[in-house]
Amino acid sequence: MMTGLMTGLMTGQLITPMLSFLAPDRLWLLLLIPALVALYLGLYRRKAQRRKQQYGQSMLDFVIPRELPWKRHVAVGLSVLSLMTLTVAFAKPKSTVEVPRERATIVVAIDVSNSMMAQDVKPDRLTAAKDGAKQFVQSLPAKFNVAVVEFAGTATILLPPTTDRGAAVAAIESMKLQPSTAIGEGIFTSLQAIAEAPPDPDHPNSKPPARIVLLSDGKTQIGRPSAQAAEAAKAQNVEIYTVAYGTPDGYIEIQGTRQPVPVDRRELAEVAKISGGQAYRAESAGELKAVYKDIGSSVGKVKVDREVTYRYAGFGLVFAILAAIGAISLGARWP
Repeated sequence: MMTGLMTGLMTGQLITPMLSFLAPDRLWLLLLIPALVALYLGLYRRKAQRRKQQYGQSMLDFVIPRELPWKRHVAVGLSVLSLMTLTVAFAKPKSTVEVPRERATIVVAIDVSNSMMAQDVKPDRLTAAKDGAKQFVQSLPAKFNVAVVEFAGTATILLPPTTDRGAAVAAIESMKLQPSTAIGEGIFTSLQAIAEAPPDPDHPNSKPPARIVLLSDGKTQIGRPSAQAAEAAKAQNVEIYTVAYGTPDGYIEIQGTRQPVPVDRRELAEVAKISGGQAYRAESAGELKAVYKDIGSSVGKVKVDREVTYRYAGFGLVFAILAAIGAISLGARWP
């Protein structure tokens, strides 16, 4: 048990179970604390026994009443807490926070296959998808490059990466229905669009992060497999956020014949999983807007480590002040 306690103190796990540190080696100083506690207890017991053997009731007991020795222990305990928190502060604890990302390239890829004319989403899948996508690109940070890709049996870059939101909206508006579905080609073409992103004039040698936001209602019917495309995206560190759009009851009419076009979520979920992205589903225009909002929050922020030493230094100072007050109280009677 003592070994586990010592190990916990050395790693800081007993005090800060969820923290990580910029200078974790400094936590070895925590080993001094149990040693100091043991030294204090040993000296206190030894002094108490000696006084009892020699004097029975010492003169000190007349100066400091019997009910006051607990203050001595409280003062020491507060001192120990102060040492512990200050040692943790000395190890530079850090916390992960989300901050706005300065630059990125986002490709909005939308399925324009004939199944997108289904009206299970009002007024129809494609119109609602366009409206959601337009709001999405306009919500992205101004310095983000946005590209627009449409795909059906083939895939086309309607707009290469640009910060011009008006051009992105116009490109989305220009989308028209086409036959067949080639999700894999849509991903490969999106990767091609990312390669056309202009360099940052302030950091020409750095490559900003890139993400693909892909909306579809079906599964691949033609072209290269979507799993192969997702692997290619993963190799380039490009996460794919997929949106399976539509309901299981969707249908279209072809020459007077009703043809079911239920949304297929499995393939899109696999694409997201392979690439390291996230899979979403939406069955209405309102849900789609909520999905785009969540995606925007994900791609628009980045997690970074921030030092939070000040928090523990503050706690240590408070404990030190309380310990000092306790020590002072040992030499005076309280009214």
